[in-house]
Amino acid sequence: MIRRIELKPCEPFQSSLIDRTGAFNAQALAAATQIVEDVRERGDAALIELTERFDGVKVGALRVPQEQIDAAAAKIDPATLEALQHAARQIRDFHERQLQQSWIFAREDGAVVGAKVTPLDSVGIYVPGGRALYPSTVLMNALPASVAGVPRIACVTPPAKDGQVDAALLAAAKIAGVTEVYTVGGAQAIAALAYGTETISPVCKITGPGNAYVAAAKKIVSGDVGIDMIAGPSEVCVVADGTAEPSLVAIDLMAQAEHDPLAACYLVCEDADYADEVEQAIEAHLAHSPRADITRRSLEDHGLVVIVNDMDQAIQTVNVIAPEHLELHVRHAMDYLGQIKNAGAIFLGAWTPEAVGDYVAGPNHTLPTGGTARYASPLSVEEFVKKSSIIQYSRRALENDARHIMQIALHEGLWAHAQSVALRMNGATGAIGEHAQDACGASSAGGTASAPAAAQKADA
Repeated sequence: MIRRIELKPCEPFQSSLIDRTGAFNAQALAAATQIVEDVRERGDAALIELTERFDGVKVGALRVPQEQIDAAAAKIDPATLEALQHAARQIRDFHERQLQQSWIFAREDGAVVGAKVTPLDSVGIYVPGGRALYPSTVLMNALPASVAGVPRIACVTPPAKDGQVDAALLAAAKIAGVTEVYTVGGAQAIAALAYGTETISPVCKITGPGNAYVAAAKKIVSGDVGIDMIAGPSEVCVVADGTAEPSLVAIDLMAQAEHDPLAACYLVCEDADYADEVEQAIEAHLAHSPRADITRRSLEDHGLVVIVNDMDQAIQTVNVIAPEHLELHVRHAMDYLGQIKNAGAIFLGAWTPEAVGDYVAGPNHTLPTGGTARYASPLSVEEFVKKSSIIQYSRRALENDARHIMQIALHEGLWAHAQSVALRMNGATGAIGEHAQDACGASSAGGTASAPAAAQKADA
């Protein structure tokens, strides 16, 4: 049975009612810290030993040869290749619409300000292995980087038991513009991307989901290298009214639950009898699922049904949960879009299962988890560029702003800040004299300061 909560009329849903697993735990953080340090000290040797210990695979060369990547497309089912190509086209099209250009604005006084948008030099994308294969994760992480103009895109992924990488994953890497693929996973892969080894050069930023140890390693290396987010277990919230087919709601909940026993699934509906119908449909579907054990554990351990009294209460509940994926399986779903404040991705109407967002719709499926949709956004092209401010002043522009700059600088006690403006306004050259502070009109310790005479004249 899935845990249930019935709210009274006008009773707000509280975040304390949610049992969040979190992205990682103290044990994972401690283990990841040791792994990261080991890789930093011993490089490739540590990667090879840790891969044998954790994945049961003794790898030779860590890098997948380019000819193997080039040949991968011919080794997979043509229908799978076509599906990956179709998904890539739509993902690329969506992310191309996110591209920002550098811009410059000239003020009337001659000052020029703007922003310069520059792609990162390199990124590393982590693609999980284990319970499932994820060529879609390659597309979702590499294509925005490619669209942004990143010249080097390195992919790391755990090897299969035979030491190889799934051919569909390699084909996706080729389609998406990945330049390097390495057979290493876990916290050790994150360390290699962050600090480099003999084989793997360090990158500027790391993106992609992983288990608790991967999440912990990303937290550890963050600051030395950029990261997209610290992703926790996946989650879905389905809001269903009386028009929603229970069988479809059930399978949509299961589509998230089958990812991981830690995945969280929320059903928000107005009728306890309807919730019963959904649970009955889940049982019927489980009889045919090859991942029934994982799905059942997720639903029983981390599932929650919230019975609300009306749609206002349902929307309030959603905004507290702040789910990674939100399905509005209700009549006139678009009417409620403006009321949703916190959700990673919003799926509107009965014809929009979460699976379309996972694979082909175009928006990114790397989304904020664990309630972080309160402040975080999906992975986008913006993650793969950096921005530099552009400032160029004319004499007139500096004359216009000089008094205000010096006023604030002296209030903050930053004498040289003020003097750097005062000397320009006075036409001074050479070293700043011992008593040059007098040119600013007052000591920084002396309360409110007046602007220098030259600046006052210019301002007049």
